Amino acid sequence: MNKLIGIDLGGTTIKFAILTEYGDIQQKWSITTDISNDGKNIVPNIIDSINHHLKLYGLTAEDFIGIGMGSPGTIDREHGTVKGAYNLNLASLQPVKEKIEAGTKIPFFIDNDANVAALGERWKGAGEGASDVVFITLGTGVGGGIIADGHLIHGKVGAAGEIGHLNVNPEGYTCTCGNQGCLETVASATGIVHLARDFSEEFSGESQLKWLIDDGQEVTAKTIFDSAKAGDSLARLVVDKFCYYLGLGCSQIANILNPETIVIGGGVSAAGDILLQGVLKYFSKFAFPQVRNSTKLKIAQLGNDAGVIGAASLIKIQ
Repeated sequence: MNKLIGIDLGGTTIKFAILTEYGDIQQKWSITTDISNDGKNIVPNIIDSINHHLKLYGLTAEDFIGIGMGSPGTIDREHGTVKGAYNLNLASLQPVKEKIEAGTKIPFFIDNDANVAALGERWKGAGEGASDVVFITLGTGVGGGIIADGHLIHGKVGAAGEIGHLNVNPEGYTCTCGNQGCLETVASATGIVHLARDFSEEFSGESQLKWLIDDGQEVTAKTIFDSAKAGDSLARLVVDKFCYYLGLGCSQIANILNPETIVIGGGVSAAGDILLQGVLKYFSKFAFPQVRNSTKLKIAQLGNDAGVIGAASLIKIQ
């Protein structure tokens, strides 16, 4: 009885892994997230998939210390419930822990998906086991997880670590949360495309990126970063502005928390060094001197495995 199961519950796929108690993945698989029927099929599908794979690998419930899961939405960690996970179609309260423990006979633990990814990067990735780590995930939005003195910070209602809603421009774009100028409106995959379209209107020089936008072609965060790497002058301006906002946001977080490491992950982090160097430039400009010299910025290392590894670590930190 020393294995762990980690689950990363996402809007399109549910990722699973069986890990050793030291966080090494032994098996992994995924299933499609069935959001039909108000998301009522999600938990039964998780139970069926776990039981099917345990049978497949010749394992029983007795081989496991527990199951950990990262989920979007509002999480009640004590009761193991999820609500408000709108991209999963789960508007009503779901007693996830109760159902999964009954269906698998294995103890179950749950936390917010961004918190769980932070734990993953801290345990086996760029956080290198440090006691103070902040994880920022750049995807469709901007999420985050804060580990201080070895503990996840949850806050009064579990809303700590909402890094995407740091205000970086009070006169800026309106956010889905209703406020103006949130970090996620400019430093996400959708935010950088918004910046590119706005910059393109004012830009008069030679630019392949401007041509793509004007021609109505699909432009993504990857298109913009690849164009910047190739020397496109408009793309470079856009990436610089993106890095300005993210560097400003990172400096505010670091000035308050002084973590050992800020880890930047999520789909946009695949841009790599051009992103990291750009953010560092502005982080160094805005951070308090002692913070600037002690907090490191790194690109995440675990990719899609951060969620399942971090979820499994929920079992270890109980």
